Amino acid sequence: MPTFTIGEQDFMLDGQPHRILSGALHYFRVHPDQWADRIRKARQMGLNTIETYVPWNAHAPSPGVFDTSGGLDLGRFLDLVAAEGMHAIVRPGPYICAEWDNGGLPAWLFDRGAAAIRADDPVYMAALTEYLEQLAPILVPRQVDAGGPIILIQIENEYGAYGADRFYLEKLVKVNREIGLTVPFTTVDQPQDDMLANGSLPELHKTGSFGSRSAERLETLRRHQPTGPLMCSEFWVGWFDHWGAHHHTTTVEQSANDLDVLLSLGASVNVYMFHGGTNFGLTNGANDKGVYQPIVTSYDYDAPLDEAGNPTPKYWAFRDVISKYTKLDDDDVPAPAQLGSELTVALTRSLPLWDCLDRLGKWTSHEGLRSHDDLGHYSGFTLYRSRLQTSGTAVLDFDEVRDRAQVFLDRQPVGILSRDHHETSLALPGDASGTLEILVEDQGRVNYGPRLGEEKGLIGAARVNGELLWDWDVLPLALDDIVAVSAALEEEVPVPDSPVSGPVFAQGNFDHPGGGDVFLSTKGWTKGLVWINGFCLGRYWSRGPQATLYVPGPLLRKQGNTITVLELQAATTASVSFVAAHDLGHTEF
Repeated sequence: MPTFTIGEQDFMLDGQPHRILSGALHYFRVHPDQWADRIRKARQMGLNTIETYVPWNAHAPSPGVFDTSGGLDLGRFLDLVAAEGMHAIVRPGPYICAEWDNGGLPAWLFDRGAAAIRADDPVYMAALTEYLEQLAPILVPRQVDAGGPIILIQIENEYGAYGADRFYLEKLVKVNREIGLTVPFTTVDQPQDDMLANGSLPELHKTGSFGSRSAERLETLRRHQPTGPLMCSEFWVGWFDHWGAHHHTTTVEQSANDLDVLLSLGASVNVYMFHGGTNFGLTNGANDKGVYQPIVTSYDYDAPLDEAGNPTPKYWAFRDVISKYTKLDDDDVPAPAQLGSELTVALTRSLPLWDCLDRLGKWTSHEGLRSHDDLGHYSGFTLYRSRLQTSGTAVLDFDEVRDRAQVFLDRQPVGILSRDHHETSLALPGDASGTLEILVEDQGRVNYGPRLGEEKGLIGAARVNGELLWDWDVLPLALDDIVAVSAALEEEVPVPDSPVSGPVFAQGNFDHPGGGDVFLSTKGWTKGLVWINGFCLGRYWSRGPQATLYVPGPLLRKQGNTITVLELQAATTASVSFVAAHDLGHTEF
């Protein structure tokens, strides 16, 4: 069987020096029917390895569940890597960051009584041990010494930026070994002395994460890893976007030059990202360094392979650089992508959110507010309801809103409270009496730093004119399966008004005979979610920078497709437009 080890100077494959030329490709951000295409294009760029994180919370959305079906079939993904003649680096965390909801950690960890995460806490350690044991049947038989593609496993993820609990790292290593992992273990940290010192152990091979000043960063890394190969295991070639901010890009020339310097110094590399993909559904994370900033749906990352799987100028520039260090077949290049047809679809059916609440969940009554987490509702939307009886001026106030609350009185919009603007109070109409309803959106859990694991929803207490508002009914909205709403929409065929007033579901049908990828323009719409044939593409928001949603071709049928939109506020149109991927796939931000 093949062997892979870490030598005094090099990675050693079957006893021979080996340079890792890897690209990050997250199986959970790509439609499974497109995995093989993306993997092949990585090899065609000159890469010999695919790296992926493993999102614990996606596989285990609730305690006692471990899902490896469909887009979460990690075993199939690794088999496709092997079929392409490539190796794999797997980063199971348990924390992954990755601009992914809660950094990949399940929100239910604290329900089990964990006092701390990413630390030597017995409840947390028991949960992550169970998680790794569930991964073992997938990972262990696919290690290189068993004839599989996996050559490296990463322990934790940039731990030096979070903590310095050596007992935790030692126990994590022990668990990974006990489940049967035998390949070398690595750690990754930014090339700062404190992070490199705190984020690893003497027996683990240290690697760096950076995207520029390659020579300087490798020199810092060498001080902390005096033997063995140097590796940048996150070579940042782009960046991620927040709603309301600008679209991040890096220049082709600078990125290619930094890669060239890195390889000229003999280092191995993992391009982060080779292909970013999409935060489908409600999977995006957020950052909060004083201001809450949710991540957009696209994870294009300005990567060499764009969100629709098309090579960009950065792809060809990187391929030219890599060809200086390994032999490439000039005739083995990516085939042109199949592009879908442009079309406009009328949304011919609509149903106010208020009219289908009984299909989306069950009300519970409480004294005082309950967070989403208190209700076991770890992602999405929750509706809070109470009764008001006031006279004169009234001010509604909450201790904290996570993350966005639309306030209605007798189902008339009153205002919006937004976490990113630090808004927690608003004035109600004079002599406010009636039914108060508050639709709260979890816009993505923080994925980096000390706010990991925080609760969502309305936090603390609610007051009107300083008096506690005590009695609440709460309804978590089950939007992961839109079948119930679709059934309600099909019972009647009312034509929605234009403009559309939300919160409302709107739906239409269309054919797509030519096949191929398309992008859905969200021009004219304000904020909400979109489903195609029951699959949630993700969030849209008029504040930008993202102005389209990627629609993978495999989601579409030649005939009889259904699009469902949940518009939370208002739209100026009762139709949607699809545009060929090559027009908007990399530039419409």
